[in-house]
Amino acid sequence: MEVGVSVEQTSRPGTGRDNLLARVALRFTAFTERWLPDSFGFVLVGTFVVLLLGLATGVSLIGSPDDPKATTGYGLVDAWGEGFWSLIPFTLQMTMIIIGGYAVAVSRPVARLISRLARVPSHPRTAIAFTAAISMVTAYLNWAFSLVFTAILAKETSRLVRGVDYRAIGAMAFLGLGTVWAQGLSGSAALQVASAEASPEAVQEVIAAGRGTGLIPLTDTIFLWQGLVATAVVFVVAVTLAWFLAPSPERAKTAEDLGIALKPLQVDKDETPTRRRPGDWLEHSPVFAVAIFLLGTGYLVRYFATADGNVLNALDLNTINLILILLALILHWRPARLVAAVREGTVAASGVLIQFPLYGGIFGMIAFTGLSSTIAGWLTDVSNEFFFPPLIAVYSCVLGVFVPSGGSKWVIEAPYVIDAANQLGVHQGWMVVVYDLGEASANLLQPFWMLPTLAILGLKARDIMGYTFAVFLVCFPTVLVTVTLLAQTLSP
Repeated sequence: MEVGVSVEQTSRPGTGRDNLLARVALRFTAFTERWLPDSFGFVLVGTFVVLLLGLATGVSLIGSPDDPKATTGYGLVDAWGEGFWSLIPFTLQMTMIIIGGYAVAVSRPVARLISRLARVPSHPRTAIAFTAAISMVTAYLNWAFSLVFTAILAKETSRLVRGVDYRAIGAMAFLGLGTVWAQGLSGSAALQVASAEASPEAVQEVIAAGRGTGLIPLTDTIFLWQGLVATAVVFVVAVTLAWFLAPSPERAKTAEDLGIALKPLQVDKDETPTRRRPGDWLEHSPVFAVAIFLLGTGYLVRYFATADGNVLNALDLNTINLILILLALILHWRPARLVAAVREGTVAASGVLIQFPLYGGIFGMIAFTGLSSTIAGWLTDVSNEFFFPPLIAVYSCVLGVFVPSGGSKWVIEAPYVIDAANQLGVHQGWMVVVYDLGEASANLLQPFWMLPTLAILGLKARDIMGYTFAVFLVCFPTVLVTVTLLAQTLSP
């Protein structure tokens, strides 16, 4: 059944937010729904855009270096093939983040937490701002968990708070992915450059050219005090916007108005299947779930205790995924429940599995042909040390609309962004922060990562993108000013 409300309905005077920003946002969403392809279409087109760009700049179509270990000197076709499978470890890591985050979010203890949180706000405007704040806090911890957790919270809050606009609260449930997620503990770019296993050799080489080592620890990216300040500024601005974007009661459209039935959240339902044979005991007993949790926790304690330098530097994609799996195991209590949750969450990871190899091919054509150095030259020619951070934020945001993937897109951009930063004398870790904030902003303009949230809420992208676009119009200029000013406090 079609549950979304049409653009014409929402733009009529007296039935929606008919101010200038709302009209612009509605026209924007109508255009994107009609003309833009889905995310897989973007990566298909992007492959040939990069191929044509390489040919236009003089890169040969075919060819390979004499040294089989070389990472440059390939023709475009050979570079595409070399890069196609280069992201396999990273692909599995990102898949596990999605599945692990989903499994944690749908466990019964977390459902009880959602039920309590949904009772905190008592007014529609408060409910929308509260959901925005929770979305950003949870996205900072783990973006995949946030997509599911906050969508369920928005649904339960809408059931309990009379008159809340279902479109607005749905948009705010997604807000974490459009603001702070990449600056958080599951931010792909920062975790990738901190891990030798996740960061391609070509990226490590260009990082090492500027700092002597091929890795950038988290203390030089998301945990820089400047990075924390930038994140806090975006958080405050976004929550304030959420408060003011809430429509008046006469213009609000509840879930009931949109034809969506909201059922009470099930927090105590016994879903344990009946055991039919002795072997089923293993799947439905918590004994081994607890044992594995204790084993994993013991390892993590030792891992962080023996980590070199700051404990925060020990956080990488593998560590975060292990923490998610252990949490999911103990929260579901019985192995059978975890298996069922993982089976459901795997569907959400299908886009990563099919698209990341193609992103790897694009990365290969940029990194293994010398095209990355050419693009770095363009960036340094049109910029300087002062304007380079905002230029990259804009560039990252624009590219993010067409390549909606923080981690794989960073692999594409990293070689020439870091190279240009080295030439201009800009702090490498700050460029990761700048990339993060620009990349996250792009999610407010395209619907790829909205899909899990929309599926849970029963909405269409057009129902919420007017609100996300309005947030973008204020938050992104804030990002540009913040990254420019704070960059002046850093040295290379």
